[in-house]
Amino acid sequence: MFGIGVPEMLVIAMVAMLVFGPDKLPDLARQFGGFVRTVRQMAENAKNDLGRELGEDFSQMSLKDLDPREVVRKNFLEDGGLGDTTPAPVRETRILRPGEAPPYDPEST
Repeated sequence: MFGIGVPEMLVIAMVAMLVFGPDKLPDLARQFGGFVRTVRQMAENAKNDLGRELGEDFSQMSLKDLDPREVVRKNFLEDGGLGDTTPAPVRETRILRPGEAPPYDPEST
């Protein structure tokens, strides 16, 4: 969770024990649990409201699908590129004769 391992959690618990004391710590843990529950409920309500406003086409979309990093990963990295990456057919080339000027395209410069 957030890159926090067991040793870090133990240090946080010990600091909380020293700062708040053992008598207030259970009440604070209960309040924190209620806060987490409220935030989860608010996120779920926002997700439901967004799905209802966007309509049936987007009802199966998750909030993770709206993350720009996920869009790039899904559309560019998983497909292997920007859609169709087959090379264009190569035109036949001919060898220039001595003294012949190469073809010139004024739009290319």
